[in-house]
Amino acid sequence: MKLSDFNYDIPDELIAQTPLENRDEARLLVVNRKTKTIEHKQFKDIIHYFEEGDVIILNDTKVFPARLYGKKERTGAKIEVFLLRELNRESRLWDVVVDPARKIRVGNKLYFGNKNELVAEVVDNTTAKGRTIRFLFEGDNNQLEQLIDELGVMPIPNYIVRRPSDIDRKYYQTIFAKNKGSVAAPSAGFYFTREILVRLDIKGVEKHYITLHTGYASFREVEVEDLSKHKMDSEYYDIPEAVAESVNQAKMNRKKVCAVGTTVMRALESNVSASKMLKPGKGWSDKFIFPPYDFNIANAFVTQFHPPKSTMLMMVSAFMDYDFCKYVYNEAIKEKYRFFCYGDAMLIL
Repeated sequence: MKLSDFNYDIPDELIAQTPLENRDEARLLVVNRKTKTIEHKQFKDIIHYFEEGDVIILNDTKVFPARLYGKKERTGAKIEVFLLRELNRESRLWDVVVDPARKIRVGNKLYFGNKNELVAEVVDNTTAKGRTIRFLFEGDNNQLEQLIDELGVMPIPNYIVRRPSDIDRKYYQTIFAKNKGSVAAPSAGFYFTREILVRLDIKGVEKHYITLHTGYASFREVEVEDLSKHKMDSEYYDIPEAVAESVNQAKMNRKKVCAVGTTVMRALESNVSASKMLKPGKGWSDKFIFPPYDFNIANAFVTQFHPPKSTMLMMVSAFMDYDFCKYVYNEAIKEKYRFFCYGDAMLIL
């Protein structure tokens, strides 16, 4: 398929700019792939679609304040540094994306904080906008991590036109976030409240957590019309053995196995055995899922309404059926659902 096949027009007023105070009061569009029907619900109604023995898999990665605003030495020009991942903890080397890239060259020093509390030096060019930087800091690694946390802002997507604020520290994070390492939230998990998790427990629905640290893949635009030529950024995942055992038992019992979010779906599909069962393990995934694709593990999917031409939309389209996905998105626009990461949710069965 082609990149242009995944373009659509979204009214600006439907792009959610702020989160709902009560996470589970988001709307929920329930999609049945077999009957090609949809229902309009609230997210708190999701418990009615799962029964004892079903399995729900969530991503427990934790977003860190990965966006640093600072200035360049001498000129004082304003710059933005987006931290992608730590390359070497002892040397304090980081893989980053910079803006404006043309102003940031090897050897430049970058200053962050009102009193220049944090300094970094550019040591390498990696891509057009990519750089390797070294933080010049005299404290220990824990102190450096704390300072980055204080000076950084949550890396909300650029389609949210306001500047990041303290509200994002709370809401651009799932309530079960645990393992720090993501620069984009697994936002399909935003809607789960402690009450919903408890009610699922009472029904005998198994909840399990995997980790996939979301990287720049969620932000990077697809730049080729031929999707077979697109290369996803690698992202680290960890699937514990207990999770694989539970998922495989549910598969054998013909129960629901629900992936919450595209990050979970990508991790599951990256560790499939020859017998099409889930394998435990850790690794790096650059798996790119677009139609046509036969899914091996999950038969249910909690997701959102994704941006045009995004890899997330392509995965959802592969799971749902391309033509039906177009119909569902048109209905969501007609019914004025809220789109993108702070928007409403979709359950695909």
